[in-house]
Amino acid sequence: MPRPKSARPSHRPHRVAVIAPSPVSMFNLAVPEMLLDKVEVAGGPGYEVVVCTPQPGTIATTGGLSLHVEHGLDAVREADTLLVAGTGHRYAPDPRTVAAVREAADAGKRIASICSGAFVLAEAGLLDGRSATTYWQLAEELRSRYPSLDLKGDVLYVEDGQVMTSSGYAAGIDLCLHIIRTDYGAAVANQVARAALVAPVRPGGQTQFTQTPLPPERGNACADTRGWAMRHLDEPLTLTDLARQAGVSVRTLTRRFHAESGVSPLQWLLHQRIERAKELLETTSLSMDQVAQACGLGTADSLRGHLVRRTGLTPSAYRAQFSRVGTQSSRNASVAA
Repeated sequence: MPRPKSARPSHRPHRVAVIAPSPVSMFNLAVPEMLLDKVEVAGGPGYEVVVCTPQPGTIATTGGLSLHVEHGLDAVREADTLLVAGTGHRYAPDPRTVAAVREAADAGKRIASICSGAFVLAEAGLLDGRSATTYWQLAEELRSRYPSLDLKGDVLYVEDGQVMTSSGYAAGIDLCLHIIRTDYGAAVANQVARAALVAPVRPGGQTQFTQTPLPPERGNACADTRGWAMRHLDEPLTLTDLARQAGVSVRTLTRRFHAESGVSPLQWLLHQRIERAKELLETTSLSMDQVAQACGLGTADSLRGHLVRRTGLTPSAYRAQFSRVGTQSSRNASVAA
């Protein structure tokens, strides 16, 4: 559904061209539109998304439906970011799409793929010597076809320079949220996640799938514990604290937590603390020590070390780049949320 036009937006939306192969995965195609369309900044839309395909008109989908795509690959030339959707299974990249991707790369555009879209990027030569990922069922084929890439076969998404690749299905959500966070900051990305009723931004290194099934008695055994931890991020939580809240042993908590999220409880907790710190740096004027205490990182030095490792920016540099405080000092109240 097209977005209602905002009156006189004060900035130009970031243009994203999404290339749809034939047949295209409807889920792959829907994710960028669903998430990017929810970004509102400076009185207008944050993104302008255009779906295109090598031959405009009716294309097939993996679900057996037909889809009308109005725009051809000329849309790529007008885009700031190019995103190649996937089919969810093996397919031969269209030479016209490969050429468009090469042209976009030569023009310095940011290029991303979801699922098997990574094969298009690899065929265009963009993944030579780069780290990349794809849907885990296709990982070995991608590795064997393009041995010069550094395949990360069990992660959600990878960013290497101007190129981003994601695994399949829901990992496209994580990739798009990462793009939003990169462009507009963690607070905006998390707001979009809440509006879309999906999980907040997850680290790209989180695994795609788990080897151990979830405990049969509960489909989401650690959800309450994660929610409790999010409400107590300003406290020095330990594994024992988390296990006590969950009513299980530390060993059981660790096993269940990793089965559900692909990371250990403390890795997950550190990620959430850093995300909270980013939000506070973006939306408040709190001092660095206050930010560190509010998100449970302790001191300004600890905050600095973690943020530099995660983003490459010091807290001051991150605030300078992403701050949205303006003159509204009342936003400091967000720390109480």
